[in-house]
Amino acid sequence: MSNAEIKQTISDVFEELATALETGAMGPNIKIALTINGSEHGYDVMKEAAEKARAKELFEVVLIGEEQDWTADYEFYEATSEEEVEATLDRLLDEDVVQGSVTLHHAFPIGISTVGRIFAPATNRDVFIATTTGTTATVRNQALVLNTINGIIAAKAAGIEEPTVGILNVDGANTTERALKALADNGYEITFGQSIRADGGSVLRGNDLLVGSTDVIVTDSLTGNILMKLFSAYNTGGRVEATGYGYGPGIGEGFDKNIHIVSRASGAAVIANAMEYAYQVAKGGLVQVSQAEYDKAHKAKLGDILEGLTPKEKAATSDETVEMPEKEVVTESISGIDVLDLDLAVEFLWKADIYAESGMGCAGPIVLVSEANVAKARDIMQAEGLV
Repeated sequence: MSNAEIKQTISDVFEELATALETGAMGPNIKIALTINGSEHGYDVMKEAAEKARAKELFEVVLIGEEQDWTADYEFYEATSEEEVEATLDRLLDEDVVQGSVTLHHAFPIGISTVGRIFAPATNRDVFIATTTGTTATVRNQALVLNTINGIIAAKAAGIEEPTVGILNVDGANTTERALKALADNGYEITFGQSIRADGGSVLRGNDLLVGSTDVIVTDSLTGNILMKLFSAYNTGGRVEATGYGYGPGIGEGFDKNIHIVSRASGAAVIANAMEYAYQVAKGGLVQVSQAEYDKAHKAKLGDILEGLTPKEKAATSDETVEMPEKEVVTESISGIDVLDLDLAVEFLWKADIYAESGMGCAGPIVLVSEANVAKARDIMQAEGLV
């Protein structure tokens, strides 16, 4: 072999290696399981989804469920009842037969919630909705903070190195923003995104959902669930969820399985996309990323921050009545307070002999006070952790 031929052979080998690294073809094959029982659209949609997923040639498709005339074309594990399906799926994941899965139902414990993924309608940009099913914590604001971490984990495992984060303007958004900034000040890296609205900020409006202003949009799981249904089925009259990647993987501290949820109303395209999402995060080391992120969050005093989000006691007890100070003209507004804390803030200010009223501005809840009292009122509210 001539020197030129040797050089060409070496060049070809390196080119093949580069292609393999880029496409993920190197290393052991990744298998993604799909459970096929229970769809509102019957087994035909599951067959179509499996075919679409297999056609991508990124991973091997494994099926779990009732035997059909087409399941013999795949690696297949028969299971009839919902309990059998779930047990079979858990076993295949535990034994590393499959490295990820998509299913229509899974009983996640408290502390685990799913991070969905949609196409923003105005830009077709991928957006991670954190979260969409499950319960991360029973205290709302604690759940929103943990949902943020889960959203970052999902985005990083899917290949986004520094995902931008925004918080949807729901109850608890402002409190969550303050908690996350405290976590960031303590050393946990969060890249806050910005609203497209003129006043900016990382608390997002509905407009931001349409354009996908940030990679991760944080909300409570019930709101997230509704958003997933709206964004995936708005162009089909709600009968079929036709776009997006489904409700995503269950994520939470200590959870070590790659289990993605789709709806019984999901169409073939969404189910196939969900399987690709499961493949991406399997390849990206979802479990390892999750452990690393939670370790970093705890080093940044996550536990203390969550403890600080336990519900506050009301300023007035059953044996105490707070007298309203003499009414005065209120022309100044203090924003950045959660709607659930409005009455509490007014009580604290009245107790300090400052007349205040609650209100609602275009960007959310506000407390109204006089110009003379605005600085003192803000100091009181900040001291109580309300703004």
